[in-house]
Amino acid sequence: MRELRDLPRVVWVLAVGRFVSSASAFLMLFLVLYLTGPRGLDVVPAGVIAGSNGVGALLGNLTGGRFGDRHGHRRVLLISATVVGVLTLLIPWQPVWLLAATMPVTGYLGAVASLSQGALAALAVPAGSRRSSVAVSRAASNAGFVIGPPLGALLASRGYDALFVIDGVLTLVLRHVTSRFLADEAPVLRDPAAPSGLWRAVRADRSLWLLLPAIVLVDLVYRQLYSTLPLHLRDAGQPLGLYTAVIAVGSGLILALEIPVALWLRRRPAVPIIATGYALVAAGFVAFGLTWLGVGVAAVAGMVVLTAGEILYKTTATAHVLDAAPAHLVGRYQGLYTGAATSGSMLSAPLGGIVYAARPGLLWPLCGVVAGVGALLALASGRVATGRRADPVELPGAGRGTPAASAGEPAAAREP
Repeated sequence: MRELRDLPRVVWVLAVGRFVSSASAFLMLFLVLYLTGPRGLDVVPAGVIAGSNGVGALLGNLTGGRFGDRHGHRRVLLISATVVGVLTLLIPWQPVWLLAATMPVTGYLGAVASLSQGALAALAVPAGSRRSSVAVSRAASNAGFVIGPPLGALLASRGYDALFVIDGVLTLVLRHVTSRFLADEAPVLRDPAAPSGLWRAVRADRSLWLLLPAIVLVDLVYRQLYSTLPLHLRDAGQPLGLYTAVIAVGSGLILALEIPVALWLRRRPAVPIIATGYALVAAGFVAFGLTWLGVGVAAVAGMVVLTAGEILYKTTATAHVLDAAPAHLVGRYQGLYTGAATSGSMLSAPLGGIVYAARPGLLWPLCGVVAGVGALLALASGRVATGRRADPVELPGAGRGTPAASAGEPAAAREP
């Protein structure tokens, strides 16, 4: 694990921050229950308010990266986290009409803070060394999400108000502690040969034209885990415990294997790994429909296969897209990837629900086809001549002692 020891301190500081923020992400988990419970709202208005938080997050991912690129990621992270923490801890005292206004702001600034957090970790190491740092960040976040739901359920049994107060206070404490470990960034200067804006840079890289749609398609399929899969298992007469066990299997595999696999594959080209991961996601969702194996066996087998794909593609795709970014656009590239990689959170439930309601047996093979198209697009993106240098691969010791400023070298011329 020498490669992990060689990661700069800032990567570990930000990973700890990811863990704490994921473990205390009670707003995301319990907002609808809170609004339909203590606040007495019907499901529809509660869903609208909760959905506005998601819309704000999506807009933040798509547009918020430019703030850190222009004004410094450390500064933007600290300011955004402060506002999010205050708004969250004040939820119990906000009237419903005010919540309708502050929820999208909270979602937007939360996404902006997350983008700056990711950009700081990316700029702490040079291109080609980012798979390890991305894997550490994802492992910390996943570990937090394993702890968070049961902890939140325990706190909710004593009252929902405490959930949001604790979430907000921890956000503010984390912001204060993190600020003491994050040095001010050296300014990143734009290479005169590099495109000045995000869309001009993307237009110049035709491989991203193919990879970004692939990311959207695969995420659309992947998030059926949280919408139509539980319906499929319930309608097949399976207990809720099977669904939670399947999700736990996936989370456990990710925690155990993602970092070792990322280190093992760090010197391999990114695109074939991403495409293989997408293909395994396709195979895993097809396996959900193989009920002749037994619904439980098919569910567990499908989860193991698609989780293997997730382990391959998420870290690699995130680092691949960041490696393609000119240094002065790292935050915006992070937002572009995150927006594509979370698009399924808005689209998967309605589209999957329509298919499932009309032809339940068609959903799983159709998911396989859609994710398979994503794999083909990812392969095609690797074959497109972009005029940039070949994918950087991680070299031994590449991240050792690398200050953030050294990552400011423009990229010649990717996931959760």
